Amino acid sequence: MDLGNTTFVLFAAFAALILLFIFLYFVPVNLWITAIFSNVKVGIGELIGMRIRKVPPSVIVNSLITATKAGLNLTTNDLETHYLAGGNVPNVIRALISADKANISLSFKQATAIDLAGRDVFEAVQISVNPKVINTPNVAAVAADGIQLIAKARVTVRANIAQLVGGAGEETILARVGEGIVTSIGSAHNHKSVLENPDKISKLVLERGLDAGTAFEILSIDIADIDVGTNIGAKLQIDQASADLKVAEAKAEERRAMAVALEQEMRARNVEMRAKVIEAEAEVPKALAEAFRSGNLGVMDYYRMENIKSDTDMRDSIATSDSGKSKGDKK
Repeated sequence: MDLGNTTFVLFAAFAALILLFIFLYFVPVNLWITAIFSNVKVGIGELIGMRIRKVPPSVIVNSLITATKAGLNLTTNDLETHYLAGGNVPNVIRALISADKANISLSFKQATAIDLAGRDVFEAVQISVNPKVINTPNVAAVAADGIQLIAKARVTVRANIAQLVGGAGEETILARVGEGIVTSIGSAHNHKSVLENPDKISKLVLERGLDAGTAFEILSIDIADIDVGTNIGAKLQIDQASADLKVAEAKAEERRAMAVALEQEMRARNVEMRAKVIEAEAEVPKALAEAFRSGNLGVMDYYRMENIKSDTDMRDSIATSDSGKSKGDKK
């Protein structure tokens, strides 16, 4: 009987211990006591509801205590709603406190919207208080005289709290500044004027309002370094001259090919004409024989024709020899 009573007592103590752990899990008494001594009104029912909704009470209560001590008027419902939406509650509280101490206008609604947009709201407040310097990559541009200049700038920016939601980031700032540098150098008459007064680039770029629609406000643009690159104008002229030479060579080759084709065509025609002449000369004896047989040509007529032919050949040879002598005399 005593053994049974002992077992029952042990079982009851174990069950009571389990119930105590369950009670302390669902009812974080220590947080409730801490909230009371911090003048933060948090009910036991609210803490139990957080456990049921799978919201860590320590995160909400500690953040609310911090906010209350800093003079912020927030409720557990505000913090719990932001947590359930996937926000970073402690980071938002730190951002609100930093903004309040720096006299920056930032409401809880704005802070939660910035946080849910994926931006670090606490870092944004810090950049708003302490401006950030962004180094641009090397930007190559060509002046009007064809000389390439390679510039590098430092952009000092401050976070624009009102534009953090939906505003463009650092990449857009760098792209716009690079475009402005290219435009400024390209509008210069020569590269020497740019090297003498690099501050003109900064002034021209700042006048373009490059921070419009971005999450930052550009405070200053400083040209850190300018190096002289290659002579792009001369290189382009050389490339153009080389291209023109190739075109001229191609046209000359085309004319030569046309001349060769014409020469070959003329040779073919000469060969054809010679063949026709030979063919015609072959018909002459036949025609003479036919004339003798028909009586249309007599022997004396044939002799006279031969004499005329011989006389013509002799005159042609004399004319040829006289022409050769006259050319030799001229030489």
